[in-house]
Amino acid sequence: MLGALGVCLFATGIASAHASGGKLLATGGVTSIEGAAGGGLTPWALLSSYAEEGEWGGTAAMSQANVSDFRLDLTAASVNYSNRIELSVAQQTFDLPEVIGGELEQTIYGAKYRVLGDVIYGNYPQVSVGVQYKENTRAALPTAVGSQRDSDYDVYVAASRAWLNGPFNRTWLANAAVRATRANEIGLLGFGGDLEDDHQWVAEVSAGVFLHRSLVVGAEYRQKPDNLSFASESDWTSVFVAWFPSKSLALTGAYVDLGEIAGLSGQDGLYLSLQGSF
Repeated sequence: MLGALGVCLFATGIASAHASGGKLLATGGVTSIEGAAGGGLTPWALLSSYAEEGEWGGTAAMSQANVSDFRLDLTAASVNYSNRIELSVAQQTFDLPEVIGGELEQTIYGAKYRVLGDVIYGNYPQVSVGVQYKENTRAALPTAVGSQRDSDYDVYVAASRAWLNGPFNRTWLANAAVRATRANEIGLLGFGGDLEDDHQWVAEVSAGVFLHRSLVVGAEYRQKPDNLSFASESDWTSVFVAWFPSKSLALTGAYVDLGEIAGLSGQDGLYLSLQGSF
């Protein structure tokens, strides 16, 4: 939903990479819509911050997406130990239009483990596995439209790779992930439904290229299940531009196209995000 944030910031960092001072700039990605490090739409195999073996690191982020009839606010934080395991938490608030009324809230607890490989070096991409436990704390509306539960889990596998001298002598990178989920609108409308109540495998892909050492553009796509008969659920796409001045700060803007949400079509608009890393 929130643009290819991890793609853009990571690619920018590679473009301006230097080996001094530990990990390369932006190799921790940014905070995704669900709190994990990577892109905006989807977690990457990357782990948050710049922690190396035996070190702790972390991030904190605030983001907002405004589309035609809805607004999503996100606050999130994560910790990374030894560039091997990441723990994250995210709080989402989803403001609804007057015709529906009120707002939805969801808390997401995540864990990600780097299994093998490196995003830059070696013969294999970096591969991580992750789990997200989601709690919808305002479940009256989701239940009314057919959701079967107010909490559930997603599991995913992600692979990330960068090419330092790719096509047109640019640095490129890509991420591909598969996720098992039964979340409706990523869990904001609950989990499972009257059409389908089992976990389904869906795909998530991202790609980006740097145009300048501090400017990156790219795109992201997230497939989603369609569990509820009351309204169709659309896949999400985004295009983004991002800039960050240092390892401590990341700024991102994106155009997002969310398709139809809760029966209201044409849900597109802008996204802004600010992340700090330590």
